Amino acid sequence: MADRPERRPAASYTVRAVGDPRPIVIIGTGGIVKDAHLPAYRKAGFPVWGLVNRTVARARALADEYGIAHVFGTVAEAVAAAPADAVYDIALMPEQYLDALEALPDGAAVLIQKPLGHSLAEGVALRDVCRRKGLVAAVNTQLRFAPYIAEARRLIAEGVIGEVYDMQVRVAVDTPWHLFPHVFGLDRLEITMHSVHYLDLVRSFFGDPDAVSAVTVRHPEKPEIATTRSTILMRYRDRPLRVTVSTNHDHAFGPGHEESFVQWEGTRGAIRAQMGLLLDYPDGGPDSLEMVLLDEKDAGWQPVPFEGSWFPDAFIGSMGAVQRFVEGSVPTLPTAVDDVLHTMAVVEAAYASADREGVPVAVPDPQENS
Repeated sequence: MADRPERRPAASYTVRAVGDPRPIVIIGTGGIVKDAHLPAYRKAGFPVWGLVNRTVARARALADEYGIAHVFGTVAEAVAAAPADAVYDIALMPEQYLDALEALPDGAAVLIQKPLGHSLAEGVALRDVCRRKGLVAAVNTQLRFAPYIAEARRLIAEGVIGEVYDMQVRVAVDTPWHLFPHVFGLDRLEITMHSVHYLDLVRSFFGDPDAVSAVTVRHPEKPEIATTRSTILMRYRDRPLRVTVSTNHDHAFGPGHEESFVQWEGTRGAIRAQMGLLLDYPDGGPDSLEMVLLDEKDAGWQPVPFEGSWFPDAFIGSMGAVQRFVEGSVPTLPTAVDDVLHTMAVVEAAYASADREGVPVAVPDPQENS
């Protein structure tokens, strides 16, 4: 099955050191920058040249903590002073991306925080700006690079579990929405801001689905928050593959039956990755990666070693993919805006499916043919 996309992953999915990393300018200094971007870049040895934030004092405090020399209040000020080969890391909300991209120098390299807009139409507009300005633009769909995902990807590519015929993502947790005040009032939430990770991850293994079916609903006692629970089916018409994404951010019943995993089943075995980060966010529970092989199933599920976690290590991979592409050490950029726009098309299809509410059930009239 060498023709399957999951059997020929892009070179940049194998994380390697960047030969001569370019200086990074981070635009935005919110919690994700403090918790993931900066720890990841420090761990990888990526040089952060400057920070940009409208509240300069906030950026200055973070710069002092990480030994970053330059702080700016606007993107224009940073661009005017930054090195010509800087990589710009946009860590803002989607509605702010367009202005930030317009302010960048033509031809610059840029990593844009996910999602690529709140809708497919917004994603297209962002893609068009990147094309017009000749930007080397990628999206920070960093779950693709989480260490347990990277090891699972390697095993699947080598054919260890045979032909993959089932992939499921299951999340049932109590998400602390108060930590994300920017999501209150959004028309779209769960699929665009969270399950987009999983839809993008599936695409990184199997390519684009032929069709999508979805349900996404609100919690009855959380009127200020949009949909928080989703079930999404991704259909691949020409292969016997079932893909399901099921998320429940309202599981407020204690940790006993919380779940957060990705599982792949194949003709020779199965792999299961536990995403510990979501089990007690933001502190996180344990990560794990396990595998069972059919010809060794009496031994049961066995642990598979890996190093690191989603936060911060996956952010090394997503920035590293950009750095390695611009230095020429890898031939492709799998998280390029043009690719992740396809993920946004899947997101849009999921919302369209949810709006149509499925196929009506036709119950026969008991009076007919009586």
